[in-house]
Amino acid sequence: MDNHVKLEQLRHSAAHLLAHAISELYPDTRFTIGPTTDTGFFYDFLAQTTIREDDLPVIEERMKQLSEKDYSIIQSSVSKEEARRIFKDNPFKLELINDIEDTVVGISRQGDFIDLCRGGHVTSTGQIKHFKLLTISGVYWRGDKEKPQLQRISGICFESKAELDQYLQQREDALKYDHRKLGKELDLFSLMPEGVGFPFMHPKGTLILNTLKDFMRKLLYDNGYQEVATPIMLNADLWRRSGHYSYYKENMYFSHIDETEYAIRPMNCPGAFLIYNTRPRSYRELPMRISEFGYVHRHELSGVLHGLMRVRAFTIDDAHIICKLDQMESEIITVLGLIAATLKKVGFTTIKIGLATRPANAMGSVEVWNIAIEALKKALERCGYEYTIKEGDGAFYGPKIEVGIQDSMGRTWQCSTVQVDFVQPENFDLTCINSNGQKERVVVIHHAIFGSLERFFAVVLEHYKGKLPFWISPVQARILTITEQENGYAKELYEKLRPYMRVELDTNSDPISAKIKDAQLQQVPWMIVIGKKEEASGTITLRYRDGTQEFGISFESLLEKITQENA
Repeated sequence: MDNHVKLEQLRHSAAHLLAHAISELYPDTRFTIGPTTDTGFFYDFLAQTTIREDDLPVIEERMKQLSEKDYSIIQSSVSKEEARRIFKDNPFKLELINDIEDTVVGISRQGDFIDLCRGGHVTSTGQIKHFKLLTISGVYWRGDKEKPQLQRISGICFESKAELDQYLQQREDALKYDHRKLGKELDLFSLMPEGVGFPFMHPKGTLILNTLKDFMRKLLYDNGYQEVATPIMLNADLWRRSGHYSYYKENMYFSHIDETEYAIRPMNCPGAFLIYNTRPRSYRELPMRISEFGYVHRHELSGVLHGLMRVRAFTIDDAHIICKLDQMESEIITVLGLIAATLKKVGFTTIKIGLATRPANAMGSVEVWNIAIEALKKALERCGYEYTIKEGDGAFYGPKIEVGIQDSMGRTWQCSTVQVDFVQPENFDLTCINSNGQKERVVVIHHAIFGSLERFFAVVLEHYKGKLPFWISPVQARILTITEQENGYAKELYEKLRPYMRVELDTNSDPISAKIKDAQLQQVPWMIVIGKKEEASGTITLRYRDGTQEFGISFESLLEKITQENA
């Protein structure tokens, strides 16, 4: 059996074990569903007594007792009538039974516990050993605020204790190095009640974002992109034309100017299309690559906001390639190369690629979608990438490649996207004059390599646990004097270094040990230490963030090191 399937069955069984334990501790509980997750499982239920975080150890202990009893897990099928009799006191299960199209339904039994289930388990509870309950939260039945509010207990489950311990350590690290905590400690950004979901970027945080922008701006310029800037607020009719009004209205902000409805942009695409259409375009101009660092606003519910990871306003490194059909595949391959170069530069070496296909609410014909999906597949395969199909996860106007990056704590974050779009060229009548002098419909390739710059910044911050690489650090070096006598030399060196790096000068009267400690707490990569010896020889001592040092470095050698680190 495939290892992934085995793990899926183990976690599915752990969800049943959780429900079994709750049924014994809280007999009047009504259960709903208990699916698996990427690392474990959860179960949603309606209990007569509110279960709290403090109760999780007791539930976990009962799960262990049930595991030790090694009950056989028996899967069988019964008629829907029999299932309704078994679950006659549970309206949630009855609703699920009614939704099943087959005449029979699956039942899982372990000891005295029976659950509605289509199967996929380990053979006995004794095989479920390495698990832990993590959180309890509130949810609505089937995600509908008009339906009953339930409680959800989430847990993790692995095949070995070593894997469980590793995950728990990674989770502890994730809490310790949460970007919100690091952002405050390193004076990078603030989250304030005066603007919930709208981050305030401090000077150092802004420096980091600008450094990412500068890197991307040069990368795109070197590859033939032209940068534009489009309005942040546009007539609502434009968004009706693009389809965003119909599909995305609940997530948009609106205003009125002279009795005309306007919308703050949730996406940047329409602005690029309007620029393209300012004059007739020849096929000789294609592919036309248009880039923009577009600041967008989306109305997210307060309950899902999370630091810089989920906000209401953010910057997208958006690009739109307008090209002919026969140019599409090669352009996608080029974009995949740009993504690979960017992730390598930032330090992400493990990626996971998904291909998101046509959603239920898609615009455009199935035939057109199939052409777009095939183009993305061919590009991925020509680049030698493995990928998984994510059925129905595409945008309403086109399928997309989603690139997930794995961080140092084993978590995967979806950042880069590449989308093929045949729908918006129809909506905006995007054409070129072909070699025969005829109008020809063009294709649009949307891509964002960082995705949300603010979110990417947060991912990088947590990945490096605050110890950002030299090239992206807001302060790359701090000059530290041992005594006040070296202040003149330090100021001279500071002025000479400013054109080459982001440098600070610390000439206060604190002991050198205190200056070094403060620079380390601020995660400054280099400490340039100057004492009498260094001043006399016209050199510096270079102390690194990890405590190692190099002595007697000349100014010329220091410039060489700066160039190497920034390369």
